[in-house]
Amino acid sequence: MPLPIIRGIIDRRILVNYRVDPEVLSKVLPEPFRPLTIHGHGMAGICLIRLKQVRPRFLPGWVGTASENAAHRIAVQWEQNGDLCEGVYVPRRDTSSRLNTLLGGRLFPGVHHLGRLQINEQSGRYRVSLHGDDGLYLTVEGRQTSKWPERSVFRTIEEASAFFERGAVGYSPTARTSASGNPSEFEGLELRTSNWRVEPLAIDKVESSYFEHEPTFPKGSVEFDSALLMRGIRHEWHVRPTIECCEQPGTGLQERLQIALPEGGRLAS
Repeated sequence: MPLPIIRGIIDRRILVNYRVDPEVLSKVLPEPFRPLTIHGHGMAGICLIRLKQVRPRFLPGWVGTASENAAHRIAVQWEQNGDLCEGVYVPRRDTSSRLNTLLGGRLFPGVHHLGRLQINEQSGRYRVSLHGDDGLYLTVEGRQTSKWPERSVFRTIEEASAFFERGAVGYSPTARTSASGNPSEFEGLELRTSNWRVEPLAIDKVESSYFEHEPTFPKGSVEFDSALLMRGIRHEWHVRPTIECCEQPGTGLQERLQIALPEGGRLAS
């Protein structure tokens, strides 16, 4: 049964962006995805998003649900039906909603991990922290600003806005696996907005056990670049065609997706 179009409001979305060595990203990404570069740099990051009034499009907003969510993302390109496509690969999704963990990867695309998200927002300042169900953690602290960082890969905020607006299609590994135990397919979801707009966000602190895992991202291969803030965005989610995994013999996708966990933690599935 096809998933109906989902409608809602992005109450708050923070995009934390890292510039990454494209060769390193190539080792992290499964086929058919390849790094999408900007001025010679690969781009990856964290999306911290609060959704409200989320429901099938044919229902009124008051019946919708709300949740806090986090996603680790990598800007990618791939070929599909002879066309070169752009979007993001999402190896990891976390949520505060038990409903999302139950339905994610089943009723709608994307396996979700249940996490403890703590949010503090006041006077233009934001602090978001996440502790995942298997030990993944992140912390982001930032404040509204009118200045775009001079050291960013993006020359202007307009260039950054256009880059991320084009990356509206996201693909995630499903819970279904191949004989080797790796994900066998990737499910797609497209974000469509009716009032896309971004603001710069000055970051005072950022930590992510995913991007700080040196066996996956060697020292010097990943560096914080910039951050964007979005508020009050009306949107819809549309399902995109599933992509079958082009697994190569001898490659370990699970190993390439592993994250840094506290001692005694376990790898995310």
